[in-house]
Amino acid sequence: MLIKNAKFVTSAADKKGFIRADKPVIAVCGKSNVGKSSFINALARNGKLARTSNTPGRTRLINYFDFGEFILADLPGYGFAKVARQEKAKWARLLEEFFSEAERISHVFSLMDIRHDPTADDKDMITYLNHYVLPFTVVATKADKLAKTRIKPAVRSLAAQIGMAEGNVIAFSAQDGRGRDDVIEKIERIISVNGGEEYEEIL
Repeated sequence: MLIKNAKFVTSAADKKGFIRADKPVIAVCGKSNVGKSSFINALARNGKLARTSNTPGRTRLINYFDFGEFILADLPGYGFAKVARQEKAKWARLLEEFFSEAERISHVFSLMDIRHDPTADDKDMITYLNHYVLPFTVVATKADKLAKTRIKPAVRSLAAQIGMAEGNVIAFSAQDGRGRDDVIEKIERIISVNGGEEYEEIL
């Protein structure tokens, strides 16, 4: 699949803003500063598509991008301690509203930092996705920060800690492109399964 001219569509602050789509919706989630924007930009081969920031917790809305054959939904990052409790509750409610309509979501890419053990929030997200019976793949970001010989053991360790098969974890680097082809291949399979379905407004 060749991605051309991916573009920002809209942002949603609540369920009233969730978009109507006639193509598969793929969500991206992860803790603050895990590299979601860099992941999206790497897929699009457009370094300016999604805003990147060194300040965790910047994404407070669901941001939708049109990738041609699918819609990508960038979800607010979780686990940033400096955000006010009220704001955290608002984000949690937004995520719950989004995931509660699981049948509208074709797949979720759950991003985790390959250099560290999964956080409690990471594990909670996996539990959450399993609860809603959502198909998902874990993307282990920032693989370029590890020596090549350490990547496979890190993937194996991460998979074991969240109770997944090693094959369901993709080592990824937005810097050197590692794992991009694997993610694209996964997306192609998602589209082949879901591309013929009609997606209505997420209510």
